[in-house]
Amino acid sequence: MLYDSILDTIGRTPIVKLHRTGPAHVQMYVKVESFNPLSSVKDRLAYAIIKDATDSGALKPGQTVIEATSGNTGIALAMVCAATGHQFVATMVETFSI
Repeated sequence: MLYDSILDTIGRTPIVKLHRTGPAHVQMYVKVESFNPLSSVKDRLAYAIIKDATDSGALKPGQTVIEATSGNTGIALAMVCAATGHQFVATMVETFSI
């Protein structure tokens, strides 16, 4: 498939039936979030945060997004901000785990 933007690939994750897990009468499916662009469910969260802030007018063109983070949320926000033209600053306090 061809996409116009990396943002268009977020959430296009497959649902796969598991055949060898659980009792025979149970049909179990899993969503393979590792198929997101940065291999994380946090891609969905970051996109939703930026889209909501943009749609509501809280985030305007040219504004910088600043987030206290030490992990996948920050990485995903950096990708979404880069794709939408916003500067992104990640901060980490000393008490965060590395």
